[in-house]
Amino acid sequence: MRSPEEVRARLEETGYLVDDGLAVACFLALRLHRPLFCEGDAGVGKTALAAALAEALDAPLIRLQCHEGIDASQALYDWDFPRQLLHLRAAEAAGITDAERLEGELYDRRFLVARPLLRALETQPCVLLVDEIDRADDEFEAFLLELLSEFSVTVPELGTLRAEVPPVVVLTSNRTREVHDALKRRCLYHWFDHPGFARELAVVRRRLPDVSARLAEQVTALVQALRAQDLLKPPGVAETIDWAEALDALGATEVDAELAVATLGSVLKYREDAERARGLDFAAVLAARGA
Repeated sequence: MRSPEEVRARLEETGYLVDDGLAVACFLALRLHRPLFCEGDAGVGKTALAAALAEALDAPLIRLQCHEGIDASQALYDWDFPRQLLHLRAAEAAGITDAERLEGELYDRRFLVARPLLRALETQPCVLLVDEIDRADDEFEAFLLELLSEFSVTVPELGTLRAEVPPVVVLTSNRTREVHDALKRRCLYHWFDHPGFARELAVVRRRLPDVSARLAEQVTALVQALRAQDLLKPPGVAETIDWAEALDALGATEVDAELAVATLGSVLKYREDAERARGLDFAAVLAARGA
């Protein structure tokens, strides 16, 4: 892609709407082969960006979901021990006793199980999504930093495997903890904030074209009002879409205060948030939108 404007247009063709800052960040990530570090609350479109980039580039999306305790073997590669054992038994049955030959056969590339990071190095082109890096620990961050610096990995039994074309890398963080500066410095950075009313409504209409325009507008207004409350987990755009979809499934073409309260479970996931939300004057919010 030759410009931020082209990036914006290609992403919007996939149904993903971007602002100027994100279009520039994506363009620079593609042009400079730098990872893009996306940080913000859950549900604001960070993961969806990686999927949209993959679609826009017509490239496979390879996803590494981080979690507490993740290590290099889960993310990079592992040896297929059951297949190696079967091969060893077959060799013994065939009377092969050359230990050096057997060892060479056991640690052949065909017995190497490629996890997401190695698959990304070997797949050109591709988009690598490292999702929720804030859930991983410091050791994994350091390992990831080294890999993203060189886009290569050394397998002792096979040598160094290097990406001919670096993958497009998107890292996401919900900021449950601070990610170390060393990893952030390696990346381009973009903060994902909750969108304003007009942009959020546009996203809902793009994602749910069959939902009535009136319902989409009302739901977006209600979510914007909910975010202004002191909630444990403010709803993201994903929850706005879920709520509109749930109401549409109930046959609603517009929403009133009673129906909004009855379907809060589609948008709020904590009991405390639901109780606090019931104190919101839904009727007033809807009236402000001309209900």
